[in-house]
Amino acid sequence: MKQRFKIALWQGFSLGLIALLPILGNLLSSANARANLNNNNNSNLTVEIDGLKNKEGQICLSIFSRRQGFPDNGKNALESKCIKITEIPQKVIFSNLKTGNYAVAVIHDANGDGTLNTNSFGIPTEAFGFSNNPLILTKAPTFNESAVLVVGSNTDIQIKLQNLLGG
Repeated sequence: MKQRFKIALWQGFSLGLIALLPILGNLLSSANARANLNNNNNSNLTVEIDGLKNKEGQICLSIFSRRQGFPDNGKNALESKCIKITEIPQKVIFSNLKTGNYAVAVIHDANGDGTLNTNSFGIPTEAFGFSNNPLILTKAPTFNESAVLVVGSNTDIQIKLQNLLGG
């Protein structure tokens, strides 16, 4: 009788363990994926800038990893760069990023002076855009409104330039 009880107990344990194997495998796989994400310092963010009307001037971009200074204080940006426009739409790559949230601010610096020019009312006269393409009505977006998750070897985003004066 004891022998049959031990066999039945062992069979029940074995069936339970077999049922748990897929769950344990998923847990281990998830933990391994999280570990890989946290250690990934080689992510790229490819930004496609859409809405350019011409190839005049340059595109200036700043990428931020935190809200301080976003979107207009380049001193707080993780990286800022201006590039000559060579194609429409223009693609720009930020390399060697850690997995995390980033926000990008872009201007079409048509006159090449490195700043977003405005009229006497403070309204931008050059096209601009932000990651996540938030609706711009009266103020610049916040970091959280523009933040995108960069994960894996490459993350692609598209930024649609806006011109409040319709030019």
